[in-house]
Amino acid sequence: PAEQASRTGDLEKSESETPEAATPDHDHEADNLSQIDWAEYLERQGSDFHGSVGAGSDRDDDRSRLFENSPAPEGGLTEALLDQIALLMMNDEERRIATVIVHNLNEDGYLSSSVEEIAFIAVCSVDEVNEARGFVQELEPPGCASIDLRDCLLSQLRITGYESDDYVVIVVDSFLKELEARRYDKIARALGTTQEEIVEAHKIIRTLDPKPGRKLAADEIRYIAPDAYIFRIGDEFEVVLNDEGLPNLQVSPSYGRLVKQGGDNHDAKAYLRDKYRSAVWLIRSIEQRQRTLRKVTESIVGFQREFLLKGVNRLKPMVLRDVANDIGMHESTVSRATSGKYVHTPQGIFELKYFFTSSLKGMDGSEVSSESVKQKILALISKEDPRKPFSDQYISEELSRENIDIARRTVAKYREGLGVLPSSKRKRLVALD
Repeated sequence: PAEQASRTGDLEKSESETPEAATPDHDHEADNLSQIDWAEYLERQGSDFHGSVGAGSDRDDDRSRLFENSPAPEGGLTEALLDQIALLMMNDEERRIATVIVHNLNEDGYLSSSVEEIAFIAVCSVDEVNEARGFVQELEPPGCASIDLRDCLLSQLRITGYESDDYVVIVVDSFLKELEARRYDKIARALGTTQEEIVEAHKIIRTLDPKPGRKLAADEIRYIAPDAYIFRIGDEFEVVLNDEGLPNLQVSPSYGRLVKQGGDNHDAKAYLRDKYRSAVWLIRSIEQRQRTLRKVTESIVGFQREFLLKGVNRLKPMVLRDVANDIGMHESTVSRATSGKYVHTPQGIFELKYFFTSSLKGMDGSEVSSESVKQKILALISKEDPRKPFSDQYISEELSRENIDIARRTVAKYREGLGVLPSSKRKRLVALD
């Protein structure tokens, strides 16, 4: 959304302050605006904005969030499963229960409610739910409507044709924790077989899909339209707000005249006055929010100039308070202004929240951004010998040579946050391959 020029009043105060309500004496403001059917617009958007004026920014954030980034509507998995259910040889009751089940799946394809809860919703028995769930598990993608990972993998093995006494089925049914830890020797002893047999079973298990619901979402691309752009012009940076998608809201002059005149009907006059104030309040609030977004982005540019020039390794530690103090607003205002907002920079597109990171102490007392440290950890791991992966202690020692004072357990926390396995599991994974 692009910044619009201020048309009404002095709005340079904190976003937490409510814009002053318009009164009938402000009808000259409406006369300066192009005529549109404001009532019709508000009716299309729902009645959220028709409440009393003076609600403040907190209520503003609780409203319909018309101007926030919103993901594309989901439903690909649900629609695909329902289409298949319509073709199955089922009676009406089974189809009804299966439909309830499909509407209670999460994005991974698992049940988002317990079997007992679904039985309550569908007004049927638990056995009937489980029977209908078996139908859904055999649909494409297989394994949906499962209760947990074990149930999901077992259903896929069953569909593939494996029997209950096959090693691969027994391992999934009883030894998932040991398998995750690559304790092939323990599983082999328990089953009275060789480690090679268990390794082969693991290879089969790895071909299964632990999150079958994601299959239908894999090809869906969510496009992010940056809310602001940071352009480099010579040695300076300029912030430009995105003006696409933000309606140019204006109040029809005719409503201003009606508010001023109103006739003898006091109820009609009060109704018109309330709606007129709400309209002006909304316009001012949008303009104020845009100015806040610009101020926050410009402040980030000031703090993160080195990042914009040289990349993530030069990202500085920064917290909400730093920006709040810089622009003279409350931390909560900065938090709301950056929530769900993206910025296009010379280094790529980032969520504004990305720039707020904790810090680590350097050996010389300087501060280093935790985000830049995470990138250094990834860089080190990417260069390791897969057969001899680096331990967390080794990574800690390597980072200390780069003037970064970081404990082994902090390395482990960052590594886990990056989705990287411990060195022992990375080594076993390579051996399995």
